[in-house]
Amino acid sequence: MIVVSNASPLIILAKIGHLELLNVLYGRILVPSEVRAEVVTRDAGLPGAHQVAQADWLDVRQLSDPATLSAAEAQSPLARGELAAILLAEELSADLILLDERAARRLAQARGLRVRGCVGILEAAFRNRYLPDLRQVYTQLLAQRAYIDPGILNASLAALGLPPL
Repeated sequence: MIVVSNASPLIILAKIGHLELLNVLYGRILVPSEVRAEVVTRDAGLPGAHQVAQADWLDVRQLSDPATLSAAEAQSPLARGELAAILLAEELSADLILLDERAARRLAQARGLRVRGCVGILEAAFRNRYLPDLRQVYTQLLAQRAYIDPGILNASLAALGLPPL
């Protein structure tokens, strides 16, 4: 399975101590060099930077044609890392792209990519019994000030037959 990730799932999962779920669920994860630079270099010292730098199951990839990223940036308000992840996923015919930001998700879906965000990743981990207490993990997300609407978390819990937050 080819899985490409943007920065936000890496950072958010690292902040709550569950970055390894990506490796457990999907094996190797591909990240554009722009995403790694954003998380590890630009945000050095911030939550997630060290964990991402140490994750030997993250493979950094360059876009085959960097000019496509420049062209995409000229036409889109999305961040460089988001665009690079979408372009890399297209280039590699990825099975899945990991994105959280709503506008990036919409663009990726419009381009025919299958998208999953942190909530979907955590749901999959719960269903596969890698997480015993999804409510507790969602509480951690909110405590870490992740930009996830509590309504989405409660809808996820309800769909799994669990009590709301």
